[in-house]
Amino acid sequence: MHEKKIFSELKEDVDLLLIYNRGGSTVDLNFFYVTGLVTGGIFEGSYAIVYPDETKVITSLLEETSAKKGDNDIYIFRTSKEREELLKKLVGEAKKIGLNYSSLTLEDFEKIKKNLGDRNYVDVGQAIMNARMIKDENEINIIREAAKIASEVAEIMPDFMKEGMREYELAARLVYEMLKRGASDVAFTSIVAFGENTAEPHYVPGARKLKKGDFVLMDFGAKYRMYNSDTTRTFVFGKASEEQREIYDTVLRVQEMGIGMVRDGASGAEIDSKVHDFIDSTKYKGLMTHSTGHGLGLAVHDHVGLSRNMDVTLREGMVITVEPGIYVPDLGGVRIEDDVVVRKNSAEVLTFAKKKELIEV
Repeated sequence: MHEKKIFSELKEDVDLLLIYNRGGSTVDLNFFYVTGLVTGGIFEGSYAIVYPDETKVITSLLEETSAKKGDNDIYIFRTSKEREELLKKLVGEAKKIGLNYSSLTLEDFEKIKKNLGDRNYVDVGQAIMNARMIKDENEINIIREAAKIASEVAEIMPDFMKEGMREYELAARLVYEMLKRGASDVAFTSIVAFGENTAEPHYVPGARKLKKGDFVLMDFGAKYRMYNSDTTRTFVFGKASEEQREIYDTVLRVQEMGIGMVRDGASGAEIDSKVHDFIDSTKYKGLMTHSTGHGLGLAVHDHVGLSRNMDVTLREGMVITVEPGIYVPDLGGVRIEDDVVVRKNSAEVLTFAKKKELIEV
């Protein structure tokens, strides 16, 4: 799966790519990208051997049933010795082997070299990432479902907001409602913040109790078939103040402007600059402390998206977030985030929870 696309991105020829998914804390998402095995199995200790026209998978007996869901040639091992023998046999006489250095531990690299001997090993991680940046319609449809789950949950979350509840209680409900709708997991640790805590962009839910007049910010996503969504909505619990409305309306206007600039060939850095310039032209100058958006896919931060720090030319098929925010210390913050597909002349917005006006709960 995606073999030809990856090989077309290589800067130098290789005989094959070897992707090792150690698992645990060192998961190589590229294993799932090249094999298409996104509907079951964790494939710890598994190899993918990738050629321009096929992929072979070496995996354990534990994963045999899951591995057969794909279209790859499958080779099953029962012991680590069998695994290494299979690897040596299948790699054969290949002299130039592409590895993903960014997800390969030094220990595992040394084991590969010990088993396969003196070969020419080349880092192909960037070529795989370049291929991953442009999603095919199947990938987009999977992300669309993840976005649907998150959007539906965002719509109903105000129903569960009660005075005196703690942030972690609302976060727990958020997770439950996503799993209830078919998410396999959360995309990341959900951000649920009340009041002054909404001014912290990467806040972790705590014991703060909800009270009247609080901003409520929820930044969360659903994982579906290994792909992720990422959306943010901001509310006010009770009656909003004029200041809260002004902050919200400013963020909403600039988000709509940012989405309106997304199209094939647009500069991600230019979009980010214009969003910041817009906010800096208001009394909230300097209070947007992050870039406007990032790439989305198998990883929540799949690649650079809309950032002045590293210009990326948007291409049709990329999926990115557009998420401006304003964060006022001691008062609170507003962030509005949607997932969009870059199309030829515009953006296709995947997330759809209400946002056109500040919702008072």
